[in-house]
Amino acid sequence: MLNQLSDTFLLVFAGLFPVLNPPAAGFIVLSMLPHATTSERAFLARIIAINSLFILLGALLMGAYVLSFFGISIPVLRVAGGLVIAFAGWNLLHKSPDGGEAAQSQAPPDSARQATLRSMAFYPLTLPVTVGPGSIAVAIALGTGRPRGHVQLVNVVGVLLALIVLCGCIYLCVRFAGHVGRLLGPVGTEVLMRLLAFVLLCIGLQILWLGVEDLLESVPFSVTGK
Repeated sequence: MLNQLSDTFLLVFAGLFPVLNPPAAGFIVLSMLPHATTSERAFLARIIAINSLFILLGALLMGAYVLSFFGISIPVLRVAGGLVIAFAGWNLLHKSPDGGEAAQSQAPPDSARQATLRSMAFYPLTLPVTVGPGSIAVAIALGTGRPRGHVQLVNVVGVLLALIVLCGCIYLCVRFAGHVGRLLGPVGTEVLMRLLAFVLLCIGLQILWLGVEDLLESVPFSVTGK
């Protein structure tokens, strides 16, 4: 029983952690909101971690059925998600360096600010920055590979533990990314923002290309002679 629990835990954790990449997600959130306060960053980390937990759990349990119901294939999911991620990276890459300071000087009231952060916590910070089409595709693949018929309780516990640990990693990385920004200083943070924006753009284009490549492979080509 313990071996089955550990096997299930490692399967889900090892399958999703490299794709989620919580440290990179934390730094990307830092680059998108470099002037957020410590309390705001803690609030965002908690909401992003909770959102990620429910999205991954939903993808594991019902992702394949939802995509089938709407007639959406995994390649199309990758193309759409890649476009959104690439667009977010492009905007970050061309963001004005003083844009955050100007926005901070004209900050809205606390209630409006919290509502704005809560909205951003889901899109784009959770979906697609933290939980993107790649991690959703992996979660769906893991879900479709689960045993048919009776699912044992130990497997359910292993999946839940893996998702909780993964989302705990996301929380810690997002929560304490600001400390890295303070260590780097304003210039270092600006350089890190540009690098991460370029990486985010490349990730989006890579996911987009994978989707396009899968779509092209699924198109039947007929070669006819003259």
